[in-house]
Amino acid sequence: MQKIRIGFGYDVHRFAAGRELWMGGVLVPNDRGLEGHSDADVLIHAICDALLGAAGLRDIGFQFPDTGMEFKGIDSKILLARTMELIRSKDYEFGNVDATICAERPKFNPYITPMKWCLAGVLAVEPEDISIKATTSEKMGFVGREEGIAAYATVLIFSK
Repeated sequence: MQKIRIGFGYDVHRFAAGRELWMGGVLVPNDRGLEGHSDADVLIHAICDALLGAAGLRDIGFQFPDTGMEFKGIDSKILLARTMELIRSKDYEFGNVDATICAERPKFNPYITPMKWCLAGVLAVEPEDISIKATTSEKMGFVGREEGIAAYATVLIFSK
């Protein structure tokens, strides 16, 4: 009998001067990026957490700790690829992801299609299996004050 599992992921990083802004594996022009041990791609981190949670493999911090120097400055696409290796080693396959980026600025709509194609390549799935949305927090909270960006992701995985 085929097992179907869902997972939910959330990540947040604060803005930092002198950093590039990576989102969904795509470099987004902005006056500042996000602070983090890796490239701080909150969208990929939320997707990793959702995948790992669905498979019962804890979270990104457990699998790729920020105390590990091998992860210092790492491209989050590498973490996503390694996450998929872990998922597939447990005999699961990717079904789909529905993700949301929450930020006042920059506006991410022009970058959603490139993000979908980038993530599809890393995950070895079709772009139509990836849904990415962007919203604001209507000027409320840390996102509304433009202190950082949050991302949410829900995934479905299934046994092979």
